Amino acid sequence: MSDSPSQADTAAASKPMPSDSELVANRRAKLKRWREDLGLQPYGNRVDDLVSLADARSMFDHAAADAMSAEDPPAEDPRPRTRVAGRVMQHRAMGKLTFMSLRDSTGDLQVSVSKADLPVEQFKLASKVDYGDIVVAEGPVGMTKRGEICVWAESFEVHCKSLAPPPEKFHGLTDPEARARRRYVDMYTNPDTMRTFVARSTLVTATRTFMQNRNFLEVETPMMHPVAGGAAARPFVTHHNTLDIELYMRIAPELYLKRLLVGGMPKVYEINRNFRNEGISRRHNPEFTMMEVYEAFGDRASMLELTESLFRHLADTVIGTTTIEWGEFTIDYAKPFAHVTYADLFEQAHGIDMRDEAAVRQAAQAKGIENADTRDHWLLVDDLFEAAEAKIDPETPTFVVDFPSATSPLARPREDDSTLAWRSELFIAGMELCNAYTELNDPDVQRAYFTSQMGGMDDEAAAFRSMDSDFLEALMVGMPPAGGLGIGIDRMIMLLTGCTSIRDVILFPLLRPEGGA
Repeated sequence: MSDSPSQADTAAASKPMPSDSELVANRRAKLKRWREDLGLQPYGNRVDDLVSLADARSMFDHAAADAMSAEDPPAEDPRPRTRVAGRVMQHRAMGKLTFMSLRDSTGDLQVSVSKADLPVEQFKLASKVDYGDIVVAEGPVGMTKRGEICVWAESFEVHCKSLAPPPEKFHGLTDPEARARRRYVDMYTNPDTMRTFVARSTLVTATRTFMQNRNFLEVETPMMHPVAGGAAARPFVTHHNTLDIELYMRIAPELYLKRLLVGGMPKVYEINRNFRNEGISRRHNPEFTMMEVYEAFGDRASMLELTESLFRHLADTVIGTTTIEWGEFTIDYAKPFAHVTYADLFEQAHGIDMRDEAAVRQAAQAKGIENADTRDHWLLVDDLFEAAEAKIDPETPTFVVDFPSATSPLARPREDDSTLAWRSELFIAGMELCNAYTELNDPDVQRAYFTSQMGGMDDEAAAFRSMDSDFLEALMVGMPPAGGLGIGIDRMIMLLTGCTSIRDVILFPLLRPEGGA
């Protein structure tokens, strides 16, 4: 047989593909025929006793299938029966037989339709469905002559006619921005996307179970704050009409959660959204999910133990392995996490002591940092620390400990050196994953830190911050010594599922308007 294309093939290849508008028009025309000729209601009704496609596949009984394919099959069909629903991903009509592949959140399964097994109208319908239609089929779970497990339909219905043509059927939706923008298409055309978001839900649920088993109480605190506090970031601003006040979408829930320790709750946590009016990147989304944890009579060490145990538990029990590939890195969560001091990393990166003000200013000037000759020394150290982060082994989860107190206004200063704070950050694969403190509970020191921080901040940031006097009043009532922790849930999901962009683990990430500059 010749491999050269036939005249018919050449003619078909040269024929222009219909535009999306033509495809939509064709589907609408088909919808009209179904309604008028078949009396079909193509947008369905309630269906009970549906079985997932994965469960239906697992029902296959090889002995029952062999019995039905024997020369003398039993009078009563021994094959298990089921009712399934799914979106049509492939479709092939072959005279008296029609085969289609359905997809749901659990995977794919073939539905085989024989003209002999269905009323004429149902068979005609099955032979004319389009990619993307949502259908329901009922019948025995068997096998085709080619050995494909399938449902042999004895009942077939369309429950939603898809009017929008799907992406190219063999490769799905591939453009990263299109996938994020049309997540509803991405999820059904790219099974890995569905698996990622199922894994996200499972990981968050497992996190809640882990925290509950450690006797932490889950709480909810306000999303709109009268003061933009809890972290140094530019907030989103909104306005409440009735009260006629400016409000800020929360940057962090920290100050409210600490109020609960004052009120007597000993161990609290919250998993919820934070909002920061800042940049967008592969690792940043302005709306993101955090877990913050506070434990009365805990400290930084207890928070680091909790963090390490949580990551190891999730990798082992949910993902099924403590060794996970992430981009070019292989991360082993079974090994003890490393610890390195902030000062040591700074010196490795710049070859100078972070306390040497003259050397720090010189290094900042060499880096082109604005106002390096007048800017606060510790803010310059903070500006230069990004280069130090690159010195951390990306494959070894590492706690960076003992941050400067001047850039850690909510953490308790060390008793042996008040210029350093009982603060740590966890870095994995070059990303910051969490912040952990021994919390500051001295109201006078906290007030002094707030005042100093506001005086040293950039004008733009300071314009959105004022001192939280109610929080300071709560500290005056008395907050027990405590450990606190914040974990970036989205980044944690990225690492545990192998996704290298935050967009791939947020169902609907923020995007610039379509067609915008």
